[in-house]
Amino acid sequence: MCGIAGFISLNGNEIEKSARFLQVLGDLISHRGPDGYGTWVNRAENVGLVHRRLAIIDLSEQAAQPMTGHGELTITYNGEIYNYKELRKEAEAKSISFATHSDTETILSSYAQYGVEAACHLRGMFAYALWDERKNRLVLSRDRFGIKPLYYTIVDNLFVFASEAKALLPFLPSISTNSDALAEYLTFQYSISDKTLFDGIQQVMPGHSLIIENGAIHVEKYWDVQYEVDYSWTPASAEARLRELLTDSVDVHLHSDVEVGTYLSGGIDSSLMAILAAGKTKFGGKGFHGRFTDYPGYDESAYAKIASDSFKGDLHISDITSSDFRDNIRKVIYHLDFPVAGPGSFPQYMVSKLAGDHLKVVLGGQGGDEIFGGYARYLVAYFEQCIKAAIDGTYKNGNYVVTIESIIPNLGILREYTPLIKEFWKDGLFGPLDQRFLRLIDRSTDMKEEIAWQDLDIQGVYGRFYDIFNNRSNVAKEAYFDSMTHFEFKTLLPALLQVEDRMSMAHGLESRVPLLDHPLIEFAATVPADIKFDGGQLKHLLKSAFGAELPPEILNRRDKMGFPVPLKEWFAKELNDFVLDIVANMKAKNREFVNTDAVLKNFGTSGQFSRKTWALLSLELWQQEFHDKSSEYRQLLN
Repeated sequence: MCGIAGFISLNGNEIEKSARFLQVLGDLISHRGPDGYGTWVNRAENVGLVHRRLAIIDLSEQAAQPMTGHGELTITYNGEIYNYKELRKEAEAKSISFATHSDTETILSSYAQYGVEAACHLRGMFAYALWDERKNRLVLSRDRFGIKPLYYTIVDNLFVFASEAKALLPFLPSISTNSDALAEYLTFQYSISDKTLFDGIQQVMPGHSLIIENGAIHVEKYWDVQYEVDYSWTPASAEARLRELLTDSVDVHLHSDVEVGTYLSGGIDSSLMAILAAGKTKFGGKGFHGRFTDYPGYDESAYAKIASDSFKGDLHISDITSSDFRDNIRKVIYHLDFPVAGPGSFPQYMVSKLAGDHLKVVLGGQGGDEIFGGYARYLVAYFEQCIKAAIDGTYKNGNYVVTIESIIPNLGILREYTPLIKEFWKDGLFGPLDQRFLRLIDRSTDMKEEIAWQDLDIQGVYGRFYDIFNNRSNVAKEAYFDSMTHFEFKTLLPALLQVEDRMSMAHGLESRVPLLDHPLIEFAATVPADIKFDGGQLKHLLKSAFGAELPPEILNRRDKMGFPVPLKEWFAKELNDFVLDIVANMKAKNREFVNTDAVLKNFGTSGQFSRKTWALLSLELWQQEFHDKSSEYRQLLN
């Protein structure tokens, strides 16, 4: 795990400040790689690469980057290639020799053999930039799921890229907000396109490569998930195959020359990753958990302890307080680059800090909810569709895989989601599936007064949502479960992975996610929804496949909270003055797109936390951290 950055002149001109450019890029991502620093500039001095190293595999200096070899190829790379040993053996069988034992060199070797399609042969998490001197070509490739980040900007024929968007800010003429990305953020609390909240900065999308050859830029998709259902799967055969694939994934995710630990939230996904890793080489058994004990209902440490005890692990706990929030929330926003998802980034930051004090690599359970259906909103949506199908007799037509009779025993999980159900049904029942799901995930409805929606293209956001949700090239059959999980796999998951990456890398920590292994994902997409979501049971396939390994207290939980934070209580009490100061600054600055009087009025009358409050506070802290310091970033290049 590392940080990468660099530039290329699109018109071929020499970059006069190449050394300074690389220094600034490297400094702004230095936290990603405390173990080493390297730069490289080509002969014409119109291409430059920089690397900040976090040494995990092949700790020798020979494996340092940028790395040149296998012809006139040079690479700067961030991530881990888990099949690097297999790729090396295949290459050596073709009489290709290696100078290191690193996974980095296997990317060079793969490119030498397969060209731009090298990314198709890699199994792992990665973002790399590879310069091919012979073809005058720069290739930027990002892993299939967006585990590792990659951003770029183009200013005056200069193409600049980096692992983090903040590293690109000095190259922008000014820092401003992209209105389309803002509309997406206010609607979903994450982006659903390649745009970012920084106007002029885009991301290379997951599963894509961006190629610059002789100054011309084009983008290629090299992978996508396809929900081509194989009806020959039975529950037993699907469970057996899942056990085989996930066990293998955990094994390869333990490839490391340093100790590996694990996050332990107390839920199924992280617990299972740790249990499957227990006893394996390089897994030291250390688990890391964050808890809140100031107010009841926010402490899940008992479940984390149960998971840790099940494999005789060593559990480390961070007791997180309101003072921690006051002291660290600006750091969280800085490392995120821009606000995304919910308040879980804050406790993730604190737990990553704890883990980073002990080791360099942890396993996490990210991806299980999006792959196997772990969100209660899926059950809410299906409950409505079951009622409709039972009334009109269509539940056997293949569109709805859960009957009203089978879903009833699982409705108890919705007890805590009564407000969500009321919101979902207040505008009526039985509408088109895409519109109903949009209602479940649209967070903009609570901000009618606070946002100047007339200045934003909300219809454009909805159009992009429908394009993704109804994309029949990915979900060929009208299976509601697959459409819901596919949308969130393509949009919410990359947002959560942004949090996973930034909060861990803020502390020089590598976070690995074994559930996001492409052979496993490709398998899951072929399993019929009635096996994955049997009887409306969230994560049914995962639970049935690994029920024997998981402690029953965790397997049968119905109250998993998803890293809850007592912001409602803090904002009303300990942190009330802190929050009001932030809102007052928002008003003083007269922020674009925000009706600050309405923000003050509505916060003052409720005095309580909501998703709306979190979204607006994060937005204001982001503008304070970056917009208000625009001139400071620009001066870094002088």
